[in-house]
Amino acid sequence: MQVTRTSPDAFTVAFESEEELREEHRANLSVGGLRLPTADRPPLHALLDVTLRGPTGAEAKVRATVVAPLPDGIALSIEAESGDLLERLLAGAAEKGQTLADRLRGLPRVQKIILATKADRTERAFLVQDNDPQVLSSLLKNPRITIDEVVRVAKSSFLNYQTAEVIIGTAQFMASLDVRVALVHNPKTPPPFALRILPTLPESELRTIARGAATSMALKQAALKRLQRG
Repeated sequence: MQVTRTSPDAFTVAFESEEELREEHRANLSVGGLRLPTADRPPLHALLDVTLRGPTGAEAKVRATVVAPLPDGIALSIEAESGDLLERLLAGAAEKGQTLADRLRGLPRVQKIILATKADRTERAFLVQDNDPQVLSSLLKNPRITIDEVVRVAKSSFLNYQTAEVIIGTAQFMASLDVRVALVHNPKTPPPFALRILPTLPESELRTIARGAATSMALKQAALKRLQRG
């Protein structure tokens, strides 16, 4: 959620993904409220004009009243029908989603690589399917990328040495067992990397690899040796 104060009594709230919007609707909008994270603190009971912008760009303007201070902002009571509000903010999601897919597919390679480092969740959902390993490597440098998205990159059939190296070299990614397992089972992961990950896996996963789920004979033999050592 990105909050911008556009005038002394007006704010714009932009939701970056449908998931984020639905979560705010579940927690607050559905009961006529809105959590506004902001360092700007209008006085209690102040009337505000708030523009809500959905992930597809659809907007809804509402009147809101400041009802309480929060540790990271303010709580608002809004004058709008919650169900109608959600529909309006999600309006055109399918059509605009398709437009976004077309736009991303039509981007020159260099622009895709640049976009990947700062893409929002909706854009990342398309870019993670890209067949250019450098786009995937750039996605991994996006500070907002989630572990679930890293797992998808680790499973990608377009993974290459450089992309795998970025994952292996990032402690935050490698702390996830799901990421390590995805890399070990991806035949595109360079064997030296897979062998380096192997000792970090639980015994149950070693048994799976030893039973034939390995991507190479060297990996299967290494798993068998570790199991034999106990």
